[in-house]
Amino acid sequence: MADMLLVTAPDGVPTVTSGVDLGALLTPVLAAIAWPDGSTGVADGDVVVVASKIVSKAEGRLVPATSRQEAIDSETVRVVATRERTDGPDLRIVENRQGIVMAAAGVDVSNTLAGTALLLPEDPDASARSLRRGLAARLGARPAVLVTDSTGRPWREGIADIGIGAAGLVVLDDRRGRPDDAGRPLEATIVAAADEIAAAADLVKHAHGGRPVAVVRGLAHLVTADDGPGARGLNRTGADDLFAQGAREAYDEGYAAGYEEASHEGRDRPGGYEFP
Repeated sequence: MADMLLVTAPDGVPTVTSGVDLGALLTPVLAAIAWPDGSTGVADGDVVVVASKIVSKAEGRLVPATSRQEAIDSETVRVVATRERTDGPDLRIVENRQGIVMAAAGVDVSNTLAGTALLLPEDPDASARSLRRGLAARLGARPAVLVTDSTGRPWREGIADIGIGAAGLVVLDDRRGRPDDAGRPLEATIVAAADEIAAAADLVKHAHGGRPVAVVRGLAHLVTADDGPGARGLNRTGADDLFAQGAREAYDEGYAAGYEEASHEGRDRPGGYEFP
């Protein structure tokens, strides 16, 4: 386990445009990092954390869109919840093509030209693997790579970064079977290590402020020689998803079903609860 974490976000990352080799672009910036112990660059066991925004730009994911809603629709495979708002566009929580449940399918229109929208990388894990290969070939070290994006969390205000693509990183630290402080084996503790690293890195990097990349040092025990399965396993879907539908949407569906059944049987419409 780590006794100390060091997290740095270097300045000087050039503007990223479509088709650029992201590994080549980032190599001189990462190689110039100076650490408190006097070492420089990136070493085996480090984790390079990259904002999905620059990965998407490099991969040409800036697309024409007459509205943000049009882009969200194109990336949505399942609507979880919708809320109408009077102070802005309606809020939509959806599952996107990458299997992530998040607001607006991860579509970004900030700092983009009018009439365009920036989509998430088509396959964030493949993006992380490609970037890891490119960095390893140029830096003489093989750090892990984590691609991140910001999102809200159920029942929590504010946003935080999560891992959406990974290579060479243990994204879920399974601690089941290890003893707790009293010597009893842990039965259910699986730590979302990738999300914790993403959040820590986001404290110093800024996707919109010229520092879209950070390096985390001190977690070599979570860095693997092989690329591993990636971050898609962090998505909880199917039978394990206890919140597959928004509460209001679930109520509306159940109420409609009950009303239809009552109508067929000639009974009065069922009573119900009106959400505030």
